[in-house]
Amino acid sequence: MPDVAAAKARLEVQLAELEARQARIAEDLAEPLNADSGEQAVEMEDDASLEGQGALVAKEIASVKRALGRIVDGTYGECVRCGEDIAPARLEARPEAALCIDCARAAE
Repeated sequence: MPDVAAAKARLEVQLAELEARQARIAEDLAEPLNADSGEQAVEMEDDASLEGQGALVAKEIASVKRALGRIVDGTYGECVRCGEDIAPARLEARPEAALCIDCARAAE
C-alpha cells in the first residue's frame, strides 16, 4: 500500500510547480513581437516551441490532477486498466502513474 499522504503532498507540490511553469509560458507567449522582421522570425520560432512546451505541461497537469482525484476516491495505487496494484517503487518514481508497469509497457 502506497503512502498516500506523502504521495498527495508530492503531487500537490508538483501541481503548483507545473501551474507556475504554465503561467510563465503564457506570459512569454503574450509578449508582443519585435518590430524588426528578422527578430520576429526568431520570436515566432520560439513561440512555436513554447506552445509545444505548454501543451506538454497541460498534459502533465491533467495527469497530476487525475492522480489527486484517485487519492480522493480511494483508488490511488491501483492500475486504472487492470485493477492490480501499482508497484510502490513506480509510484515513488512517478506519483502520478495510473498504470502498472505491465499495462504501461503494453500501452507503449
